[in-house]
Amino acid sequence: MEDCIFCKIIAGDIPSSKVYEDEYVYAFRDINPIAPVHVLIVPKQHISCADEITPENSFIVSKIFEAIPKIAKAEGLDNGYNVLNNCGEAGGQTVMHLHFHLLGGIDLMGLVQKQ
Repeated sequence: MEDCIFCKIIAGDIPSSKVYEDEYVYAFRDINPIAPVHVLIVPKQHISCADEITPENSFIVSKIFEAIPKIAKAEGLDNGYNVLNNCGEAGGQTVMHLHFHLLGGIDLMGLVQKQ
């Protein structure tokens, strides 16, 4: 998608702090982190959101979830982490390219339970 910021990041047209890349997956640091470790993990193929996962492209999601433990280990998240996906505008998705937030380095469940 020519107007997609994540597609531009993957293509190298917009700089990012890359932490992982393979044939199917690109991961980079969020520019507005909400945790000490906040990495965005995106498929290289443009899929707008979780609603667009199909039998033909679902293998890409498995590639993302195969990459997540590698990224978490490289980031030193030995005590656990959270993976978050927002789907659609009402679900909080601000960039319409499927992506997962890897969050760690803070007790996120403790924050949730306090609210």
